[in-house]
Amino acid sequence: MTNIIKVNTASPLEKVASYSRLVVVDNWIYVSNTAGRNPDTKLIPDDLIEQTEQVFSNIEKALKAVDASLQDVVMSRVFIQNPADTHQVMEYIGSKFKGVNPATTVTNPPLGSQAYKVELEVTAYRGAGNATVQQISI
Repeated sequence: MTNIIKVNTASPLEKVASYSRLVVVDNWIYVSNTAGRNPDTKLIPDDLIEQTEQVFSNIEKALKAVDASLQDVVMSRVFIQNPADTHQVMEYIGSKFKGVNPATTVTNPPLGSQAYKVELEVTAYRGAGNATVQQISI
C-alpha cells in the first residue's frame, strides 16, 4: 500500500491555498516552491544571499522532518526574480549542491511578491544520498 505523508508549516498561505510544504509518496519527496521568509520572525531578508540561505534553511527543515536531506535531492527548480541575480544565486546554490548535482531548471519569472528575490522547489528520493551513482559524461 502506498504511504503518503503531508507536512505543513505555520504559513497562512498553505491554509488559504490548500497546499502542503512537502508531500512524500513512498520514498519520493516533493517540496513546494519555497521563498526566503523566516518562519519564526515572518521576515524576508533584503539581501539576495541571506534570502537564498533562508530558502535552503526552510527546505532542509522540511526534508529533515521526513528523514531526508539535501543529499537526497534529484531535481531542483530555481526561480530568480531579477535575471541579473542569476549568477550570484546559482553560485550559492552550487555550493549547497556540490557533489549532489541534481537535474536543475533555472528561470526568471515574476514571483508572488517583489520582496521575493529567489524561490526554490525540489524533488528528492529518500535514500538517494546513499545510493551508488554512475557518472556519465557526454
